[in-house]
Amino acid sequence: MTSAGINAADLLQARGSYPPPAGFDPERLGLEFAGEVVEVGSDVVGYAPGHYVMGVTGGGAHAEFITIPASACVRVPSDIDPFIAGGFPEAAFTAFDALISQAQLSIGDRLLVHGALGGVGTAAVQIGALSGAEVTAVLRNHDQDAKALSLGCRSTVTPAEIPSSGPYDVILELVSGDNLGTNLDVLAMEGTIVVIGVNNAPQTQIDLRKLMGKRGTLRASTLRARSWEQKSALAKQVEHHLTGQLATGAYRIVVEEQFDLNDGPAAYERFRRPGKFGKILLTTRS
Repeated sequence: MTSAGINAADLLQARGSYPPPAGFDPERLGLEFAGEVVEVGSDVVGYAPGHYVMGVTGGGAHAEFITIPASACVRVPSDIDPFIAGGFPEAAFTAFDALISQAQLSIGDRLLVHGALGGVGTAAVQIGALSGAEVTAVLRNHDQDAKALSLGCRSTVTPAEIPSSGPYDVILELVSGDNLGTNLDVLAMEGTIVVIGVNNAPQTQIDLRKLMGKRGTLRASTLRARSWEQKSALAKQVEHHLTGQLATGAYRIVVEEQFDLNDGPAAYERFRRPGKFGKILLTTRS
């Protein structure tokens, strides 16, 4: 591993409340990585030692070496620093799957992104903007507007301002709880809400009559437990649609702070604190 992002699932796993998929050691954390290939299997085509790749895994990415199917890897563009590339896969794969594969976001759609300045949020805002959607970012306060606008969103709202905004064709929910009720209020006719995060609020009550009345769609998913075949298929989609944008700078990996792999406890402590703009990374730069 050259670099690897820290994600909320890592914290949950460390607490013992989110065990990894079968076959992964619950004592080993890390869901995404970028690194230099040091060895390939005899039937691998397209990759060789010295190439830099990135991808997602069910666990164990916070380590010097990992093994992963070649089909689940994406080449790191030559112009991208591999020491930040580890902040790309989990956020980009998750946001792309939620917005494009599930919600079928398209040109002109009005998109609301909760948690817009976090790892997945920064990816979602950029993917929405690159897809031609009109993106509104949800921020804690308007002191953060410049950061969100730099990612390509059209406007920003605080949580208190959401009820007077909208309507939205697609809403990406990363916080959940009482947000779902508000989301239904501002959802456009035949709109879609995609839940990909629950923070500390996994339970809520909603009025299903509102969802029915708007002929709306409520979807939810996780990426971690999917099979290698499913992860590989998503990797190819992301590679086709996003790595070119990454190479040209149209899509950027937003990094709040980097820590040496040996400073894992400090990195996790920083991740726990609010106020992050993008990813917290572990690296082996030293």
